[in-house]
Amino acid sequence: MAKANTVRILGLTDDELIAISRRGLLSLTLEEMRAIKDYYSRLKRNPTDLELETLAQTWSEHCFHKTFKSRITYTEAVAGSETTTTIPGLFSLIREATDRTRKPWCLSLFKDNAGIIALDKNDCVAFKVETHNHPSALEPYGGAGTGIGGVIRDILGAGLGSKPILNTDIFCFGPLSTPRDELPAEVFHPRRLFRGVVSGVRDYGNRMGIPTGNGAILFDEGYLYNILVFCGTVGVMPRRMIGKKVKPGHLVVLIGGRTGRDGIHGATFSSASLEKDIPTSVVQIGNPIVEKKVLDAMLV
Repeated sequence: MAKANTVRILGLTDDELIAISRRGLLSLTLEEMRAIKDYYSRLKRNPTDLELETLAQTWSEHCFHKTFKSRITYTEAVAGSETTTTIPGLFSLIREATDRTRKPWCLSLFKDNAGIIALDKNDCVAFKVETHNHPSALEPYGGAGTGIGGVIRDILGAGLGSKPILNTDIFCFGPLSTPRDELPAEVFHPRRLFRGVVSGVRDYGNRMGIPTGNGAILFDEGYLYNILVFCGTVGVMPRRMIGKKVKPGHLVVLIGGRTGRDGIHGATFSSASLEKDIPTSVVQIGNPIVEKKVLDAMLV
């Protein structure tokens, strides 16, 4: 049985705290490391590596969406004078626009693994999209494959289970004509990224029997160093399958492929800027054949 190790943070300087965050791929800021240090100072003990990893994952941009939730204050020039405005956050702004124009056919929004809208009086459509930029920049084929695999999973988890019928994508790369010597050695050339990402999404969907029915590709210099890999899946389900409730006595079932060491720090590394020393092990290894078996078992 694995044993949790103690990580010494009490009594450390700011530089030492940041070193722990960087060395462990925790992507925690100095302010966050100080908050953790203060908390464990009150407990009069150091955290374990398991506790520190849990906090890093839970607080990551990938999981908690700190940028979208943060209050934003900005100044703009209006009619010759400057006006300062504060908004509660980008997520609130996005949700407010949707809530303001919500229609009767919007059946489930902002509360499940996918958005669900009406198809007809008996059935509905679930739609989920997600970016997988960092993993795809680090390992184009595998990163894009697990990107589409993740949204397929979320469609399966919408309501009591939606049947995936279509994949979609939008990819943005740097110009394919970019000279190799103009890029840092650790940055993949757009041609390699293009071939790997397109193949990754295509192959994963094909192996699950889900067609990639539409998409778009853009080439621009703005994406030379940080590509955009936007994956989506559409599913259909009966309206009666939308709601779900957890009740006392319900069991938790773990289903899928074996858990390996791949993908560790996937959430935290995706929340920081790309650096040349990040190991490829942070990219999860996808398994479309096993996910197809899960799909069949759930929707039988």
